[in-house]
Amino acid sequence: MRVLVVEDEVRLAATLQDLLEMQGYLADVSHDGESGLDNALSAIYDVIILDVMLPKLNGFDVLRRLRAEGNTTPVLMLTARSEVTDKVQGLDSGADYYLTKPFEPKELLACVRALCRRTPELRETDRLTCGDLQLEQTTFNLSCSDRSVRLSRKEFDMMELLMLNQKLVIPKEKLLLKVWGYESEAEDNNVEVYISFLRKKLEYLRSGAKIKTIRMVGYCLEPEE
Repeated sequence: MRVLVVEDEVRLAATLQDLLEMQGYLADVSHDGESGLDNALSAIYDVIILDVMLPKLNGFDVLRRLRAEGNTTPVLMLTARSEVTDKVQGLDSGADYYLTKPFEPKELLACVRALCRRTPELRETDRLTCGDLQLEQTTFNLSCSDRSVRLSRKEFDMMELLMLNQKLVIPKEKLLLKVWGYESEAEDNNVEVYISFLRKKLEYLRSGAKIKTIRMVGYCLEPEE
C-alpha cells in the first residue's frame, strides 16, 4: 500500500513518513499544495493524508480539484483547526475522514487502515485472485493450488498492482511510480527485471496466468483462458 503525505511542517511530515513505513506502508511526501495535487493526480496512491493549511494551494482546494478530476482515492485530512465548520467544509469537499492535531499515532494508523479497506477489492478479504492465482496481502504469499512462494516487497507491490488491474495494460511509468516512488532513480530496466522475477515465480507455481508485454507501453496480467 502506498500513502501520500501532503504536509508543510517538514518535521511532522518526516515523522508521519517514518510511522507509516514502520507499519509496512510505502510513503511519499509533498510539502505544498501544488506538488501534492500533482502527485495525487498520478492515481498511484491507496490513501492520501492531506493537511489543510498548505502553501501555494490549501488542502480544501487540493481536495476539490482532485475530486473534480474524478480521483476517488480515500483522503484523511489533518488540521490544527477544530471548528465544526472547518470539518464540515473538509467533508463537503470530498474528505473521507478528518483528524485534528494533535493526534495519537495509533489513531492515525487506525484511520489509514480503515481507509485502505474502502478500496473495493479489499472490503471483504485481504486476498486478491486472478484465475488460479491468489495473493495474500498480509503475508506476501503468492499461491496456485498446493504451491506457494513468498514475494519480496517490490515483487508484491508490482503483483498487487497487476492483480488489481488484471486484463488492463499498466504502463511502465505507473509501475515505476507505484513501486519505487517519485524520488527514486529507478528506470525501465528495473521494471523489466522484476517482471522477469514474477514470471519465473508463475512458472514455478504452474499457474495459467501470464504477464504479457505490450510493446512500447507496459504489461498486462491475464488469467488462464
